[in-house]
Amino acid sequence: MNLAINKKKLRRYLIIAPLVIIIGVLAFYQLFYKSPRVDNGIAKLQMIFDKHKHFVTSVRFSPDDSLLITSSIDSTIKIWKKTSGEIIREIKQPSGIAYMDLSKDGKYIVTGGYDSIVRLFTTNEGGLVKEFKGHNGTVWHVAISNDNKKIASGGNDAVVNIWDVETGDLLHKLKGHDRIVWSVKFSPDGLQVVSSSFDYSIKLWNVSDGRLIWDNKEHRETVVDIAFSHDGKMLASTSDDKTIKIWNVADQKLIRTMKVAEHVQAVAFSPDDKRVITGGRDKPMIGEFLQQIFGDSKFNPGVSSRLWDVESGNLLQTFSKHSNDVMDVAYSHDGNWIATTSTDKTVELWKLNEQK
Repeated sequence: MNLAINKKKLRRYLIIAPLVIIIGVLAFYQLFYKSPRVDNGIAKLQMIFDKHKHFVTSVRFSPDDSLLITSSIDSTIKIWKKTSGEIIREIKQPSGIAYMDLSKDGKYIVTGGYDSIVRLFTTNEGGLVKEFKGHNGTVWHVAISNDNKKIASGGNDAVVNIWDVETGDLLHKLKGHDRIVWSVKFSPDGLQVVSSSFDYSIKLWNVSDGRLIWDNKEHRETVVDIAFSHDGKMLASTSDDKTIKIWNVADQKLIRTMKVAEHVQAVAFSPDDKRVITGGRDKPMIGEFLQQIFGDSKFNPGVSSRLWDVESGNLLQTFSKHSNDVMDVAYSHDGNWIATTSTDKTVELWKLNEQK
């Protein structure tokens, strides 16, 4: 009899003990785990913009840095006064906005939508200028060239489209990626366009004839975002393989790699190209899983953005105010501000102390 009771207790223990261990591990990651922090006093949080109703997918500074332009899955573009957080204009479109770009002169906003349409708006009036139809599936990323003459777009259909802004014509349908195109960017001179994909590759294309110039397959997982330096000499890439890589464009060679604990989803160079700001998932895999179940980590926010020195690869500052992943990052034109957007539906504005 006692033997039967002991066997029953043992079975119960064998069932309960693993559950206790699992719950303990999950609780640790949700409540106590922290990625390494670096605080050199470089940045100070100035304001949080919280009027979007869904994930905030992208952010840009106006040319004079007085305004912030943001987009969201809530189908709106909001234009905010940087100093007060007042919304001075809201532009709505029929579908959620996967990404948005602002022209260099600030006159135009281009969006990629979940309805497969690329749209061009005027910034001042918010009027729809043109729609560009030709993608099959979500348009995950868009970019407008510095001369406002061309738009690049990429998405679920694994192609990169180059559009003529004036006529609306499709100039090139660049095929070469095997899976979703997550990011597209024009080089500063507008002669090249770069794309990154779920197929782990980065591809550099010649805009005039659509010729593939560089097929980079050195990342080991999805390449989520890419950015040219302002002088066009470097390219930064961020990946689900938890690395940020800096490339020499002319030589098509790797300059350096920075490693992090989480997937990296966004990158931007400072105006002088001496620093890069990156953003991404704020927790390792277990923490991300728990956020899907329990929601934003307001009690224990993770590191969602990092500021790096380009020359050395040193980590200068970490940012951990967002309660969920960062989707996009932007540097102001004067180099004194950083903005980050998040799946927690907010935008954070940080003032940089350049004395540090």
